[in-house]
Amino acid sequence: MNRRGLRWLWLAAIVIALDQASKWLALQALPYGRPVPILPGFNLTLVFNTGAAFSMLSGAGGWQRWLFIALAAVVALALVTWLLRLGPRERWVGAAVSLILGGALSNALDRVVRDHVIDYIDLYYKQWHWPVFNLADSAITVGAAILVVRTLFRR
Repeated sequence: MNRRGLRWLWLAAIVIALDQASKWLALQALPYGRPVPILPGFNLTLVFNTGAAFSMLSGAGGWQRWLFIALAAVVALALVTWLLRLGPRERWVGAAVSLILGGALSNALDRVVRDHVIDYIDLYYKQWHWPVFNLADSAITVGAAILVVRTLFRR
């Protein structure tokens, strides 16, 4: 194993810090469930998500909280192991894995501390709204997209 890959943990820590700070600001400044228009197609709307992506299992009665915390722990362990095995030239992969790790850990922290994930970014077109999400979700998505692009266009 190569500990050089752990140098990417700073990026995961930044994702966690920025996500938790933005969630704290959302809690302080936004009324629950009422959209605050920012730009056409973009509102800030504070909601609490007890489910997974797109609120799946949100009405499952509470057991899902522990499932998602355990899943995040397993995923985090796998991602740190991946970082430990990175070669010195795998910068994009290191960045992608760290973005996913930071996002997963920050959302898991919400579940541990608050029993739910705080979401506030509300994108829409006319009457169609994308499910409300947060900065951690964005980091996970960007990290996954980098991995997909690297896989598809690898020489």
